[in-house]
Amino acid sequence: MSIHIAAQSGDIAETILLPGDPLRAQWIAENFFENPVRYNTVRNMFGFTGTYKGHRVSAQGTGMGVPSLSIYVNELFNDYNVQTAIRVGTCGGIGKTKLRDVVIAMAASTDSGTNRRATGGLDYSPIANYELLERAVGSARERGLDFHVGGIATMDLFYDDSNAVDVLEKLGVLALEMETTGLYTLAAKYQRRALTICTVSDMVRTHEATSSEERETGFRAMVEVALDAALG
Repeated sequence: MSIHIAAQSGDIAETILLPGDPLRAQWIAENFFENPVRYNTVRNMFGFTGTYKGHRVSAQGTGMGVPSLSIYVNELFNDYNVQTAIRVGTCGGIGKTKLRDVVIAMAASTDSGTNRRATGGLDYSPIANYELLERAVGSARERGLDFHVGGIATMDLFYDDSNAVDVLEKLGVLALEMETTGLYTLAAKYQRRALTICTVSDMVRTHEATSSEERETGFRAMVEVALDAALG
């Protein structure tokens, strides 16, 4: 067991989906996995392992923000030998995106100090694993989804009064969220495969938004694309 994950060695698959919301991890396990087993309840940050189309796969909640995600991803990579991690989360759409679009993140800009801490002050640009990215794009295209591929921004503040959105939008950033730069940087550190696939749950400019229930248990297409990418 690690500090925050009460799983035994072998309880967690080498391939894992990482929603921020632990109830979304439960929903994924109940709706996609065969014979799911819950391996973690510490801090109610649920984790499950089951099979999908004959492949062993897990789903683990990570909480909100880079610091919380980094705790779980460090332990998953270091203590449980996870090799492939795909974040399946929500994001705030800007630019050309619209509500419920799927965003596949090539790279994650950030204002988080954790990124510079990891590199000794460098402005390191963490990126997705190309193989996972390519598979996800192919799956989204085959499924006929409204999707975008490009850069997103991992921001520390959910409520931000600065002009950051104006700057990021002009630079072609597609969406804002709070975790991906941590995932991609840790994947580079541990030499693992990582990708983020998000669904636009709200629009930053117009304040259109999905319901809390839809954010918790919806967005099936995003999960299907993630599983196709991870296991295809």
